[in-house]
Amino acid sequence: MLGRNARGERTGSAARIEDALAEPVVAAVEGIEGYGGLVYLRSRDRRSLVLCVVTGVPRSLLRPWWRVPVGGTLPMAEAYRRGEGLWLPDERATMLRFPQFTAALPYSFASAHHPVRVGGEPVGVLVVLRSAAREPVGEQTVRAALGDAGRDMEERLAEFARRMPGRTDPDAVAYGIEYEDQPVSVRLPTPPVRAVQVGMVEWDLDSDRWAGDDDALSLLGVTREDFGGTMAEVESRVSPDDLYELRATRREAAATGQVRARHFRVLDEAGGGGRIRYRPVELWGHVVPAQSTARLLVGALVDVAGGVTAAEASERLPDGLFSLDQDGRVVYANRRCQELLGCELEHLLGHHPWEVLTWLRDPAYEDHYRAAMLSQEPVSYLVHDPDGVWLGFVLYPGVHGLTGRVFRTGAPAGTRPGSPARWPAPATGAAAAEPVATARAGALYHVVQMASVLTEAVTVRDVCRAVSEQLLPAFGAHEIALYTVRDNRMHLLWESGYPEGFLEAFEGIPLDRQLPGVHALTTRLPLFFESPEELVDAYPEIVLDRMCAWSFLPLIASGHPVGSCILGWDAPHRFTPEERSALTALSGLAAQAMERARLYDAESAVARGLQEGLLPHRLPAIEGLLSTGRYLPGTQGMAIGGDWYDVIRTERGVALVIGDVEGHSVGAAAVMGQLRSAVHAFAASGRPPQEVITHTNRLLAELEAEVFATCCYIELDPRTGRALAVRAGHPPPLLRRPDGRTEALELAGGVMLGVHPEAAYPVTALTLPPGSVLVLYTDGLVELPGSDIDTGIRAVRRRLARSRTGSVEQLADRLVRTARRTEDRPDDVALLLTAYRWEGGR
Repeated sequence: MLGRNARGERTGSAARIEDALAEPVVAAVEGIEGYGGLVYLRSRDRRSLVLCVVTGVPRSLLRPWWRVPVGGTLPMAEAYRRGEGLWLPDERATMLRFPQFTAALPYSFASAHHPVRVGGEPVGVLVVLRSAAREPVGEQTVRAALGDAGRDMEERLAEFARRMPGRTDPDAVAYGIEYEDQPVSVRLPTPPVRAVQVGMVEWDLDSDRWAGDDDALSLLGVTREDFGGTMAEVESRVSPDDLYELRATRREAAATGQVRARHFRVLDEAGGGGRIRYRPVELWGHVVPAQSTARLLVGALVDVAGGVTAAEASERLPDGLFSLDQDGRVVYANRRCQELLGCELEHLLGHHPWEVLTWLRDPAYEDHYRAAMLSQEPVSYLVHDPDGVWLGFVLYPGVHGLTGRVFRTGAPAGTRPGSPARWPAPATGAAAAEPVATARAGALYHVVQMASVLTEAVTVRDVCRAVSEQLLPAFGAHEIALYTVRDNRMHLLWESGYPEGFLEAFEGIPLDRQLPGVHALTTRLPLFFESPEELVDAYPEIVLDRMCAWSFLPLIASGHPVGSCILGWDAPHRFTPEERSALTALSGLAAQAMERARLYDAESAVARGLQEGLLPHRLPAIEGLLSTGRYLPGTQGMAIGGDWYDVIRTERGVALVIGDVEGHSVGAAAVMGQLRSAVHAFAASGRPPQEVITHTNRLLAELEAEVFATCCYIELDPRTGRALAVRAGHPPPLLRRPDGRTEALELAGGVMLGVHPEAAYPVTALTLPPGSVLVLYTDGLVELPGSDIDTGIRAVRRRLARSRTGSVEQLADRLVRTARRTEDRPDDVALLLTAYRWEGGR
């Protein structure tokens, strides 16, 4: 039997990866009394999480989340990246942690997210959805239940991986644990119900002889030993009120050759107590030729206790009653419902109500269904039908579908006769009184998500990364290229997934080239090609790579051409109208963000030029000392700040200075420039360290710049190693002694500069031994996310002690290496490293 492996490729084995996931995800849902469960696995390229198994929630409802970017601001992505579980007990907690996710999914529900690892390697995420209106459960209970299910899932996945064909490395425990197919639906267990009993019967219409199997005789309430097979015996078991129905059944079979749903009641003595009880049954069958000229009805006797009775009861209700399956399609509607909706059951069955009835096609009505299914709470709303009648709808959800009630009602308060129809927002909860905001999901989810992500993108590179991380997983594409227009030529900004060197031939192409990316931009119309044949027919000379479908999207911002976005799929791809609209809208968002980022980058370049002009280009050569400096701008906001360092000759030796003006702006850099100039002037004039800092403090207070600064000033005599140090709210310097021991120099200090114009700054005397290294730094070097500054200082001390290099340049690079590699660095980093009478080279 053929199956598919985790990559979606056909194999000769029936084993499928969802078999390893189904039971654990159901156990996790039951463990916290949830209503839905999801399992995401990593994609082949590791850039996405792909929905593999879903239970309790319809696949169609989750279509926008079949693929999510690993780097996205989504709870399942964060659990995967951090390797830690997440428990979001309600919509408020979700909004606080993941506002972008909530903006596109504004429904009330709780969710738990548990990372799945195999062999210590992250491979996916287990997600359980729970009604926020149910009795709360503790986070420990949630973690325990998901932990148990997660361990079971990991063991099953490890066993699946061990049996994967092509696995050669026994240490690659997580080999083949990836997914590229559509999600598989697993049904949650249904509450136990009484099984429907069906018995087979044969009725000789000419002799009125009956025969049946054990189930049929059981339904009639007779045993095989006691049943003689006569029509009289059968009639004795039927309610006197239904004898006509049974006899009419014989006439119908003789006349038409079949019997369809003939309904009558038979004696049921199982109840006991001496009371007469009847059980409803139905007879279905058709006439077949028998021996000679006999006519034989072969059919089924069906126990319809409950089913038919319930249907009959619903037909007697004054309100309309209907049922939708998990996907929102009609599976039942009573006669009153059909009357109120003005549509017969045959036209409703198997369809979404908002597809069949034109007056229900407002997107809000589909959203009511989404709200009910995802919150698992009743939702009510009003509708104005084409005849001017107000109808009330109440939706009652369950994990296997939804039951609805529809009824006539009066106009909402404040509605005047003849006024335009209004569609109120839904209400949730048992009382159905509190309105909830409506929002469309579907393809528009991607627009909302992209808009939210792009609000945080600052530079052009940030925008390109965000667009790539959103578009590729959202639409299942495998390649992306982003081009910008400069001097009437196309220049590549970003690419992902292309063969190495493939795009080099397209760099700098003019806007008159016969290429789809150029035409999309110049015509300002998106182009879609669903197969290589379509693309080659339109552009016979184009060079193709391994892709099989493409979209070429123009990037237009405020009416101006910005560039083009090219997406590629590795298989033929059909672009639905909804998908084309979403991609076009997303390209517009990307273009606006790109143009904004280009302006920011231009301003940032000017700011960086100002920053570089304020810092020393070359430190003076001082006999007996080797000094070097480093400056790294923060990566959040404009790459400019108030950190500075300096080495100044004085009458008594040399002054080593480092300072930090609060803030990240051109203003902070301007204040920094003034302070650096002031310190330089005071030091060069021969003032002692205490006076240099005191006068600088007074100057900053007089500037009324409304900012403060920290500073560390050490005047060193290179001949003796003696030094005088003053500290104004700055982190303590570090000293590495010749034997490799390091310490933080606890200098006496005063308040930050600018706080109090008459503040006093004590002086601390030091002596540096020959062969020692003095390190001055700003707090950006020692600030670590999630830890205090003392922890960061200890980490730098350890790196200083381990770095036994003969070059101060190499030592400085090693000390800032961690900060340089940090992409999300909130503060600037300045470092001044001085080696005293060191025998090493530069």
